[in-house]
Formats: sequence, C-alpha cells, structure tokens
Amino acid sequence: MGMNQTELSPEVRLAAVKALYNALDFAESNFANEMERNYIMKVVCDTVVSKEVEIRQAAFECLVAIGSTYYVHLEPYMQTIFNLTANAVKGDEEPAALQAIEFWSSICDEEIELQEEYEGSDDANSTVNYRFIEKALPSLVPMLLETLLKQEEDQDQDDNVWNISMSGGTCLGLIARTVCDAIVPLVMPFVEGNITKPDWHCREAAIFAFGSILEGPSVEKLAPLVQSGLDFLLNTTKDPNSQVRDTTAWTLGRVFELLHSPASANPIITNANLPRIMNVLLESSKDVPNVAEKVCGAIYFLAQGYEDAESISSVLTPFLPNVISALLSAADRADTTHFRLRASAYEALNEIVRVSSIPETSVILGQLLQEIMRRLNLTFDLHILSSGDKEKQSDLQALLCGALQVIIQKLSSSDAKSIIAQTADQLMFLFLRVFACHSSTVHEEAMLAIGALAYATGTDFVKYMPEFFKYLEAGLQNYEEYQVCSISVGVVGDICRALEDKILPFCDGIMTVLLKDLSNSMLNRSVKPPIFSCFGDIALAIGDNFEKYLPYAMPMLQGAAELLGVLDHTDDDMVDYGNQLRRGIFEAYSGILQGIKGAKAQLMIPYAGHLLQFTEAVYKDGSRDESVTKAAVAVLGDLADTLGPSSKDLFKSNLFHVEFLRECHDLDDEVRDTASWVQGMINQALVS
Repeated sequence: MGMNQTELSPEVRLAAVKALYNALDFAESNFANEMERNYIMKVVCDTVVSKEVEIRQAAFECLVAIGSTYYVHLEPYMQTIFNLTANAVKGDEEPAALQAIEFWSSICDEEIELQEEYEGSDDANSTVNYRFIEKALPSLVPMLLETLLKQEEDQDQDDNVWNISMSGGTCLGLIARTVCDAIVPLVMPFVEGNITKPDWHCREAAIFAFGSILEGPSVEKLAPLVQSGLDFLLNTTKDPNSQVRDTTAWTLGRVFELLHSPASANPIITNANLPRIMNVLLESSKDVPNVAEKVCGAIYFLAQGYEDAESISSVLTPFLPNVISALLSAADRADTTHFRLRASAYEALNEIVRVSSIPETSVILGQLLQEIMRRLNLTFDLHILSSGDKEKQSDLQALLCGALQVIIQKLSSSDAKSIIAQTADQLMFLFLRVFACHSSTVHEEAMLAIGALAYATGTDFVKYMPEFFKYLEAGLQNYEEYQVCSISVGVVGDICRALEDKILPFCDGIMTVLLKDLSNSMLNRSVKPPIFSCFGDIALAIGDNFEKYLPYAMPMLQGAAELLGVLDHTDDDMVDYGNQLRRGIFEAYSGILQGIKGAKAQLMIPYAGHLLQFTEAVYKDGSRDESVTKAAVAVLGDLADTLGPSSKDLFKSNLFHVEFLRECHDLDDEVRDTASWVQGMINQALVS
C-alpha cells in the first residue's frame, strides 16, 4: 500500500519500494497467482513514473529483479515495460535510465542462459524461452545506439566509470550474444553513418558499437566486415581525440581475441597485413597510459591467437625484439596512477614469450631473461617509506617473478636449457631475496617461478633446498592466505618430479606439515585435494621409503573417502569440490602404489579392500566427472600392477570393474587407452 500514488510522503513510498525489492525473492506464490501478479506489476509500473528520481530508480531496480527472478511470468507486461524503459532511457535522469537499460541486460542474461542450458535438448519441461529480445530488437537496438552518443568528457581516464553510454554498450554486447547474427544489420548502418563525422562523439560511438557486437554473431557474418574495416581501425589509432583512440585500441583487442585464428581458411591477420598491424600497435603503445594499456591488451590477444598454431607463430619472430622493447618501455612509463598499464604490458610480454618459436628466439629470450633479472634486482633498492611503497614494490616484484617463470618454462622445454643452467644460481638468489621481503602476493609468484626452475634444473636443484626449505615450509603453513599454501603444495610436486629420491632428506619436514594442514579446520578446503595428490608425488619420488608415512597418510585418505559419502549432492559447488577431492585421493593412491611397487608391495594389502570399496562407490555416483573417471580407472590398474597375484581374490569378489571398464570405451581416447591398459593388468592378476 505504501507504494500507492495516494501516499503523500515520498519517504514512505521509497521505503515501500525498497521493502518490495527485498521481498521479491520470497514472492514466488504471489507471482504464480495471476491476480496478485497483475497487482504487483501494476503498482511497480505506476511507481516507475513517480515525481521523485530516487523512487523511479528504486522501482526500475524492482523491475530488474523481477526480470531475472520471474522471467516466465513477464510476457503480458512486456509492451508496457518496453514503453516505460524506452521513455526512461531517452529522457529520464541517469540513475533511473541506467536501471532501465539494466532491465534489458538482465533479460539477455536469462535468455543466454536458457539457450546454453537447452542447446540441443528436447526437454519439454524446460523453461520457455519467450525470445523477448528478438521480438524487441527493431526498437531496442536503435534506442541503445542513441545512448552511445551520450559519453562524458574524459570518461576514458577512469576505468571504473559507469554511465549511460557504457551501460548501453554493455547491453548491446549482451544482445549480440542473445540474437547472434540478427544484430549485425541493425548496428552496421549506425557504424557507417557516424564513423567519419567531424564530432568525436559520433566517431567514438560508432567504434564502440562495432566493438560491442563482436561476440555472438558468427565468424562468417563478421569476418568480411572486419576485413574491410581493419585498415580503417588501424588509421583511427591516430585520431586526434584520445577517447576515440582508447575505444579503437579496445576494439582491436576484441577483434584479435574473438576473430583472429591463423589456422582458419580466411584469417583476419595475414602475412600481408601483419607488418602494418605490428607497426601501428608498437607506435600506439607510446600513447597516453589508458590507450597504451588497451594496446598492450591487443598485443596480448594477437599473440594468443598463435598459441595453438606453433608452426605459424614463427611469423612473429621478426617483430620480437621491437615488441619486447616497446612493452618494456610501456611498463617503465607506468607512473603511480597507472599500475594497470604496467600489469598489461607484462601480461602481453608473457604471452609473446609463450608463443615464441624455439630455437630461433632462444637468444632473444636469453637476453630478455637477463633484463628481467636486472629489473628484479633493482626492486631491492627502492626506498620503502610507507605501506603504499611496500605494496608498489610487492606488485612490481610479482610481475617480474611472473615474467621470469614464463621465460624459464619456455627455455626449459627445449634445447635452450643451457641458458637456464647458466643463470640458475643468480635466479635462485633473486627469488630467495624476494621471499625475504615478506609479502604474500610475491610469495605466490616467486613460488611458481621456483617450481619452474626446479623443473628446468632437475636433480641439480637439490643444492638450493637447504636454503629454500624454510620458505617452502612457511608457505605450506600459511593457513590464512590459502592460495600461497595451495601454490606451495604444487611446488612440492614440481620439486619431487625434479629431485626424485634426492628429496628424501626433506620429506619428514614436508609430510609433517602436510599432515598438519589436513587436520587443520581453519585451512580452506580447496587446498586439501592438492595435498592428497602431493602424497602421490612424494611416494613416486622416494619409492618404498614412503613406508614410514603409510600409518599417517592412509587413515587421512580413508577419512576423506568417508567424508565424500555425506557431501550435499544438491549443491553444485559441493559436487565440484567432491570431484576434486576424489581425484586427489585417487592420485595419492596411484602414486603410493607405484612408489611402493616391488619388494614392499605387500604393505598395501591391508588398504586394498577399502580402496576398491571407495572406487565402486565413485563408479556408482552419477556426479563424477571425466577426470575422476580416468583417475579411478587408473588406480585399479595400479592396484593390479603393484599387488599382482595378491589382488586376484579382491578383483574376483569386486566385479564392478567389468562394467566400469566397459563404460570407459565410450569415452575419449585417453580414457579408452587407460582402460585397455587396466584391463590387461587385471587379466594378468586374475590368471596368475
């Protein structure tokens, strides 16, 4: 009643609208009843045209919530809602207009979800997709295109700005994903009509419209437009207006992210236009910081396109020295207010390294390695006077350690390993100095870089362990910043693979901390599955020396297996976590079985029955994903392989494996191959 126009006090009406908004989640029965629904919708629609902007805004917020919560009931009201939102977008004050656009964005979200959910499904019970967006398209798109012309001066300077033109462009992008090709003919006349106008607002709006509709429509529909418009976009990077240049760089990034596929029959980037594209991007990387940041993003996506096409990525090699130099200059230019430019420049640099073609670039990458090490060394001399300075030092160290990790990984996967061998001592010295600076973000990046270095140096890494171990131990005990703990667990796995049995002297310390982690109720649950996998890595590295840890590790594995029996299967997050935990448990068992195989194999007999029961329970559970299936099948093979004839009776009395292996033959090649190997192992055990 408080929302009625007869209520004179605006405060009461506003409170009433907010109360309705908060109650909408619980109004299911009201919306199911036509009379009550009609009443609620009438009151909300009447309130949308109140005198007070705050009340209009709150009423539109109710409409947005109704749109996403009660989509199925909206059809009778859509014409009225369209008229109300159109009037608000055209003429209302910004707070109300933004919510009016948000209503259509929320309808897009609903319809995109419905399309994804029921793609290829003939489920008659599925929620009806009313295709409201498709029906409103001819009026909705022109209305949104008009909003793009309402930019604010200097909005490109603030990454967090949210105004009517940003909101309109975002909604346009969602519409493109909802209706796909149908949006293109409605937007292109606007683009073509505004792109050469003298007023910068028109030029920027045209490019923003084009960039917004690149995700959704088919490549066949977009490629010809992009191919004919690419040269124009490259020229527009020289536009006198910085907002136009900013949007152009963003749009180029979108083109490269969504449409650049070197292996396709009709690629957007060719040997003919690549030199011009690279020249334009390198020149634009010197633009004002907000434009340069988008240009770095475009370089990132351009490089990423070559990730799956290694043979073709050598087309980038001639540009490598200049790209590296431009990105390092951009990173240096980033003053205190534009940390994002620096991060964007290093992300682009990392991607360029990832896709570079070895061995032809190994000399250049070796020089880059020295340069990043020099930069990391300089961070230790920064004057730290405040917590802000400390944070800046940490952020920079994190970026540099991240770059070193990528370079080490790239060089270690090839004949260029000697470059890493020559610099390993200096690298480790730098990483240990970073740890001494104490900051969790850097801990993560330096830890990951050390994992890469361990992989690259193999058993030689053992000489760093005495000094490094205290930092590893601290990382493994960092319950508060659980990401650091999780990454440290992963690095233990890297070191196990690198050192093999040379890790033995450190295993008591590592196992003690890992067992403590598992018992600690404060530790985020997501770290526990990797810890179990890590048991497997340790056992593989130290072989039957793992015997001494069996009495501690096995009860933990059995306890976790029992916990899985009581997980809530109606909660998607719990189902995901259950799958991670299962995979971790199976990986632990596989590693331990393979590690103990041989003279001490009999030690595993007491645990075999429980393992088979657990595997059968997982087999019968419909919520397991394919990675769990693969790990579960593999463990059956490891059990038969390690115990040999001793497993004969177990497999005879647990026949579920017959059906399980048969099911695997309908899955992908990798699972099929694993299943064939497992079948062979079980057969050997049964005939022994």
